[in-house]
Amino acid sequence: MLQYEIPEIALQELNRLEDALDQRIPAKIVDRNLIIATWNLRAFGDVTRKWNSDKTDSPRRDYHSLEIIARIIRRFDVIALQEVKANIRALRDMLKILGEEWSFILTDVTAGDAGNGERMAYLFDTRRIKLSGLASELVVPQEELDTIAPDALTKQFARTPYAVSFRSKDTTFILVTLHILYGSSAKDRIPELKAIADWMAHWAANVNSYDQNLIALGDFNVEKRGDLLHQTFISSGLFIPPDLAEVTRSIFDSSKFYDHIAWFSNRKGVPELSMRYLRGGNFDFLPFVFKSRELTPQQMSWMISDHYPLWAEFSMRK
Repeated sequence: MLQYEIPEIALQELNRLEDALDQRIPAKIVDRNLIIATWNLRAFGDVTRKWNSDKTDSPRRDYHSLEIIARIIRRFDVIALQEVKANIRALRDMLKILGEEWSFILTDVTAGDAGNGERMAYLFDTRRIKLSGLASELVVPQEELDTIAPDALTKQFARTPYAVSFRSKDTTFILVTLHILYGSSAKDRIPELKAIADWMAHWAANVNSYDQNLIALGDFNVEKRGDLLHQTFISSGLFIPPDLAEVTRSIFDSSKFYDHIAWFSNRKGVPELSMRYLRGGNFDFLPFVFKSRELTPQQMSWMISDHYPLWAEFSMRK
């Protein structure tokens, strides 16, 4: 465990945060439900190892920040994280806050400028979730890269998508997380979006694949609901539940549609999962954090994130 004392005023705020989480995120119930989440944690790398960082500290993310992030993450069974950096000090310290029941699996750093020194990671509650054997990064075959077609992917993903299989009791599911290259314009994102949608559709249709519970989640950098990027993302049959399609993703702009949890539906629009979707949403942490400190939303984005976490609850009842 990390050694620090939480000031009384901060403890009161953390308790109010816990109350808000109780109201807005379903409780984890043994053998009843499964809660899957995704969160782009802005530049989640180093941490200033004291409770309150100063304006001169770099990074501004501190132990107060990690306590907030950990208390949110603890509400989920498994969460995909984007923007985990080469330096994983903040991740390791946060795992100490979460406790020995929590574990993680992550990729190596994506090389090259476009990769932005990022990793993909999953954190999971080992009391409810186990790894089930599959962990792979998506590498596009050369013959597909050589395809000459409009909007075709001509090079590997800037940040390699990461697929990992998990098991909850007797249910197995594969999560595929990615962080689509933002690029200089929206059209720069289309080849990666189309490639991941087509690849997942092919995998989901293969009866010999590892498992049919295939879920995509992460930061797809889709700008707005219904735009070309959104249409590209759902072009191969990926389904976004209506309640998840409505919630805000960005702490700065409610119109942004960056993050998703999605899976395939058949031609009649029926989701092709053995798990029954119950509900989903985001968690707006801004009203409940750092009230004892004078911080702007921009400053808070570097301490927690500029994205809200997105979650989906599934029934585990047969």
